[in-house]
This record gives sequence, structure tokens and C-alpha cells, in this order.
Amino acid sequence: MDEFDVVVVGGGHNGLVAACYLALSGRRVCVLERLDELGGAAVSSYAFDGMDARLSRYSYLVSLFPRSVIDELGLDIRLRRRRYSSYTPVPGSDQGLLIDTDDEEATRASFDAIGAGADADAYEGLAVDLGRLAGALWPTMTEPLLTRSEARRLLGDDALWEALIERPIGELIEQRFRSDVVRGVVATDALIGTFASVHDPGLAQNICFVYHVIGGGTGDWDVPVGGMGAVTGELVRAAREAGVEFRTGAEVVSLTPEGSVDYRMRGAGPREDEGPRRVTGSRVLANVAPAVLESLLAAGGNDPDTNAASATSAPEGAQVKVNLLLSRLPRLRDPDVAAEAAFGGTFHINELFSQLEGGVRSAENGELPSPLPAEIYCHSLTDPSILSPELQERGAQTLTVFGLHTPHRLGATADTLQRAVLDSLNSVLAEPIEPLLLTDAHGRPCIETKTTADLERTLGMPGGNIFHGPLSWPFVDDDAPLTTAAERWGVATRHPRILLCGSGSRRGGAVSGLGGHSAAMAVLEDDLDR
Repeated sequence: MDEFDVVVVGGGHNGLVAACYLALSGRRVCVLERLDELGGAAVSSYAFDGMDARLSRYSYLVSLFPRSVIDELGLDIRLRRRRYSSYTPVPGSDQGLLIDTDDEEATRASFDAIGAGADADAYEGLAVDLGRLAGALWPTMTEPLLTRSEARRLLGDDALWEALIERPIGELIEQRFRSDVVRGVVATDALIGTFASVHDPGLAQNICFVYHVIGGGTGDWDVPVGGMGAVTGELVRAAREAGVEFRTGAEVVSLTPEGSVDYRMRGAGPREDEGPRRVTGSRVLANVAPAVLESLLAAGGNDPDTNAASATSAPEGAQVKVNLLLSRLPRLRDPDVAAEAAFGGTFHINELFSQLEGGVRSAENGELPSPLPAEIYCHSLTDPSILSPELQERGAQTLTVFGLHTPHRLGATADTLQRAVLDSLNSVLAEPIEPLLLTDAHGRPCIETKTTADLERTLGMPGGNIFHGPLSWPFVDDDAPLTTAAERWGVATRHPRILLCGSGSRRGGAVSGLGGHSAAMAVLEDDLDR
């Protein structure tokens, strides 16, 4: 039986961040990863046989990864800013809204062209307000949690706090904007990966919105040079150099509150016949969904807490992701906008405010939204290095389409969802996308679709929920217990020796490393206090 100071269950990016910090602080750390490759959802891969294109297969952009973490861990991670914020075709027309962050005059002209000139000032005003929110909250993300009252005082604007934190975000959007197009552009930040109406009284959409607009203190979502695998590749390098021990192909089957972790080696060959192995840790950091943690505790003979199990049961994702490799960018209906500009930021597809709200109602009624709201990211325009020189010379481009409002409960097949995504995309283009698909070494179109079922099966995310469960505010209620280091950092479980360190921690979600950072800080603070 091996003994470590810290055992990390799950080798995704958060687990790697935690392992780096703790190993650099002198702890003996072991990371157990079920898959043969480290990185979890933040990996790059050659998705299409014979095609030298390294795609960020699951996650794709970076906003919430703090520069301080990159610097403290000595990571060589480069992020590139996209010039264009977004392009939104107006369904049924030959026009669209292009938001160019480098050309205010051109952006205003685009607002005017779609009949939304009256919303241009309001859009700029919201950007100023969100900048203030980001400036207040972002620096706190790598510190112990604030209380709600402390966060409110830090913002220093009660009216803005009420509009963004206390009231459904749909109210602010409808009060400030008139255009269905502009309302939709704003609303999407509240809905990526979150299945909710913008008027949901539970405010899940508001929490999602806050995380989308505070990253880096600017809210910008940047492209990682070399693909998402370059991010986790650097974390793996730093962790190895710090002395972290990795065990891949190691599927954890149970753990106990005392820090015993049983795992079984996966894969073909005699090692499967060796039976479970065990490691122990003074601390166990769970880089898995809270619902998965509960099942592992139950398997370890721990009597599960009924309330805890209920609170962490049945997470549900609500997205579909489609990766495409094209011979070139598709032509637009809008003659005044170049494809390189339209796809240079976030390309919104059928994401009018009315379409987003209608999509929620359709899905709640058990129907796939039609047309399906979605948005596109073109990694290769900002970072051509993910393509071979030959593909670059041919003018090839990658597209990632992220479809909304496809909850796991619908049980839609990959073929059905892929068709819905392509139909929605084709409805706003000047030509169908299918003829532009390159073919792989076997003559198959270069397109792959990842559903919530795929995420559950491949990455162990229950219900395909990319956040491991409901997101939480980056602060706690005034009466929340903050007596332990784990509570102060938002990583506590009901067992003192077991901490959350993934997307299911209070400030987890997205490729941020915040869950891992918080868990590591809690361990170090607790050790210091002893």
C-alpha cells in the first residue's frame, strides 16, 4: 500500500493545477487518472484519420484561467485575443450584426444596418458596467471566499448588484435593449452550458452570466496557442518536474473518509487481473463531479449522507458540440462582412432572444428546438498552428459548433443532434456546409459530434454536465460556515480529509484551474494552521 500526502482523483486540468502547487510546496502527490491520457476535457487530439489537424476536442476557449496561476507555476501558456467579439446573422435576411472590438465606428454602423442603432449606446453602457463587475470580482477568485455582503460592498453599486445578482438577468436585458438580435447576443453568455430561461427565478442563468463576463478582469475569451492540449501539456510538464507521480489507466472504484483510495488498472492485458490496488493520502482531492464522489464514498463502505446524495444527484448537461474540418470558410449572405471577420469571433446561429427562450420551452416539452440555437468558434483563424503547413496552404479551417438547449433528458442521438446543428447553420449561410467538409483517410467527412451521453461515457461527467453540477456564485451567503480552510476556499465536503478540486467546487467550471488552485490553497492553509 502506497502512502502520499495528497492523492488526487482525476487528472483533468484542475487536478493538475492542484498537484503542481502541492508538489512545489514539498508534498508527495499522486494523481490517479482513469484514462490513458492526462488532461480530462482540456485535451487536443487528431479527430480525423490521416488529417494533420489537432483539435481541442471538448473545451475550446480560455477566459477564467488566472495569469497568476500561469506565472506561479511557471507555465508556458500563450493565449491570443480575438479581434472580433461576435457576428450574428439576422435570420431570414442578408444582414448581420458584427461587433468589432477594434473599430467602434464600424460596430455602430453595423447596429444601424440591422435597425438596432438605438441599442448601440446601451450595449456600450453594459460593457462598462460589466467591466466594473469584473474589476471587482475577478481579483477575489484566487483569494478566500467573500460573503455576499462583502462582494456587494466591493462592487459599490446597489442598482447594478440587484440587476445582475438578485433579479433574473432577463429583466436587465429587456429593460436595456429593444432589438431581438442584440438581446440574444447578450443573453447567450447566461446560457452556455446552462439549461434555463433568462427569466428563471432560480438564477442559474445569472451565475453563468457572471462567470462568462469576469474572466481576466475583462471577460475576453481567448484562444490557447497550440490548442487546449497545450494548456494541460504544460501542466503535466510542470507537475512531473515538481515530482508528482502519475498513474494513468487507473480507475478509482472506492474511497473512504480516512483517505484510502482503491483503484483498478484499466485496459487489456494481465494487469486487469491483478485486482484492486490501494493508495492512501493524508488528503484526497476529488477532481470528479460531487455526484461521483458520493458514489465512490458509498462503494468504500461509508454510509452516504441522504441530504448530500440528494443535493449532488442527477446532474444534467444541455449542450452538443460538433467539430468540423473544412476546405475553406463558408460564404455569408451578408455582402458587407468578410467570412474571416464573421468567424473571427463568436458566430451566433439562430440565437435571437426569442429563439433562445423558445428553445427552452421546446426542450422542456420534450422536443428538440428547431432551429437549434448554437454558436461557432474558429480556432484556426486565430491560431493556424493547430493545422499542418499543408492544410494551412490549402486554406483549411476548423469550426467548433456549440449547440444550446439540448438537455440530457431528451436522449437525442448523435446523428439527430448533428443534423439539427447542420440544418441550423445552413439556414444562415449562403451555401450549405456539407460540400466544404474535407474527407479523412477513409473518405469519410471530417465531422464529429459529442453529446452529453458521450461526455458521460468518455469523461465520467454525469449527465454530460460540463460544470459537474449546478454552478455556484463566486461568494457565499452571509451565514455560510467559514470556520475551516476548506470552507473558506469553497472546496469542503462533509469529510475533513476529502476536498473538492474540480468544476464542482464553488468557483469551478470552465478551463480555469480555479478548483485546483482553491483546493491546494486550502490544504496549505490548513497545514499552516496546524
